[in-house]
Formats: sequence, structure tokens, C-alpha cells
Amino acid sequence: MTTLATYTETRTVSYRQALYEALREEMEYDDSVVLIGEDFANGGAFGVVGDLPDRFGEERVIRTPISENSYVGVGVGAAMTGLRPVVEIMFMDFMTLAMDQIVNHAAKIHYMYSGQYNVPLVVRTPAGAGRGYGASHSQSLESWLLHVPGIKVVAPSDPADAKGLLKSAIRDENPVVFIENKLLYPKEGPIDDSQPAIPLGSARIRMEGEDITIASYGRMLDMSLEAADLLAAEGVYCEVIDLRTLKPLDIVTLTSSVQHTGRFVFVEEGTGGVGAEVCSQVMERCSSYLKGRVVRVAARDVPIPSSGPLEKRVIPQVADIINGCLDSLRVD
Repeated sequence: MTTLATYTETRTVSYRQALYEALREEMEYDDSVVLIGEDFANGGAFGVVGDLPDRFGEERVIRTPISENSYVGVGVGAAMTGLRPVVEIMFMDFMTLAMDQIVNHAAKIHYMYSGQYNVPLVVRTPAGAGRGYGASHSQSLESWLLHVPGIKVVAPSDPADAKGLLKSAIRDENPVVFIENKLLYPKEGPIDDSQPAIPLGSARIRMEGEDITIASYGRMLDMSLEAADLLAAEGVYCEVIDLRTLKPLDIVTLTSSVQHTGRFVFVEEGTGGVGAEVCSQVMERCSSYLKGRVVRVAARDVPIPSSGPLEKRVIPQVADIINGCLDSLRVD
């Protein structure tokens, strides 16, 4: 008997296209998946929704007024009654308007009703600076959500992870906040069409090394890899870990790496809250293995400017990551 070889198709797609494909495929697979949000007539604020309003109609792609607290509340109620809503908040900054629904309702209903209800809700939102949008349209607020029991937080850094993690988020029985950095939308990368959904809570080692562990996520992951390449040219070899999911945190992968390298640098675009939690957990588990300072590289504690040069002064750059790594190597 002759066994035919199996070939899988690998395509190059953008981060934006990968998210669109995840939404389309999940909507085709499961009639309970619905989209809720603003500006869908134009494909969404950053074009992710694309032609889904035409494909699935107004009963499954629901256009809303500009009222985040209201339509996230609609999503919570829909999730409680058997649907799987994917709610889009146009900018992460506007999540502040819906924090009551996310923090006091979506996150707690399963517990307050003793498991009688699940809330399989996904809140998608673009985050981050770099486009000159100013202080109220450029923030990374994921650290706010890390400390809320009942919410999962996801932040992919490339197209394959964006697609695989969004599929898992939609299928999850819990509320998930899915963070998409604005500057990643045009980023291209390979996608294997046979790839299954990626489990939430699993980090990925992007580069192996023995001197320093660098952990990051989202847009800062690319900067971390660039910094690691430059350091490798000078004989310092970094292990770079992409968290992918911030909550639940893959602390096993992190601590295993830090026990190997003895040094830890965390990089984030926000003002340091995610790093505070991750570094604390690493130190609790790895204090006896550490050979250098644990370092956080994060945004400065100021509102994000509109000016491009000033944005770069506020948000971590490759040089900042390199300096953080050199700091971790320094012997006092």
C-alpha cells in the first residue's frame, strides 16, 4: 500500500488578515459567534472586520452607537444567554468607559451565580503608541486587567499567534480581553493552515540563549528580538520569551529559563505594571538562581505625547532594552 505524502499550505499574511480569518472561520464554524461594535460599516477602525458585515448580515455583525459601557453590557448579557460575542472597543483607552461591565460583571458573574452562568465573551481592542494619536488614544492598560480575577488577557505578537489565540479566546468559556498592538496590523508572517488553535496560557521561546532571559509580548517582542541580535554580536546571548498570554501566565516556561540564565529582563510598552507582577513572581521562584538584577524596561510615567520624537522618548526603544540587559549583567 502506497502512503501519499501530506502537504500543508503555508501562507504569508498580515496580522490584520490573520485576525479577520480567525473571526470569519469561527463565525462559519459556530452560529453563536456574533460581532458587536462601532464603525463596522467601514470594516472596523483598523480594518479587521473587513467584509464580515456583508457575509453574515446585521443579526450577527451588530453595529452600535458610540457607547462602550452599553454595548459591552449587551455582550455580557448575550454571553450569559448562549451566544459567543466578540466585542470590539475601538481604542484600548476607551475600555475605561466599560470597566464596570468588564470588571464588575463579566469577570464575576460565573462566581456570583455559583457556576450557573458562563460568560464566553471576547473583548478585542487595539492598544499602544507610535501613530501620534496622543495621550488618550495611545495607552497600554493591560496591567489594570491583570489583577481582576475571572478575566483572561491575551496579547499576540505575530500573525500566526494572533489567529490561533483568537480562535482559542472565542472558544473559551471565560471572558477574554484580546489586545492587538496598532503597529502590528500590517506586520506579515507565515501561517500554516493546518495549525490548530493555540492554547491560552502558553508562552513561546523565540530565541534561545544562556546569558539573560528577556520576556515580552506584543510589539515589544520584535524590539526585544532586535536587541538580542545586537547583543549576540557582542557575545551576550539572550533567551527571548514571548508571553503571548498575560493571564494565565506561563510561569513554568519563565522560571525554567531564568533558572538556566540567572538573569531576567522584562519589556513592556505600558508603565510597568505587568512587569511588576511578572518580575515579582519570577523572583519568588528563582531568587536562589539569580546572578544579577531583575530589570524592568517600560514606558516613562508620563502621558503619551502626539509628537513622534517625543513618543520615542516615552516608549521603550531597542537601546533601552540593551541597556536593561547590560544593567542585569553589571556586578555591583
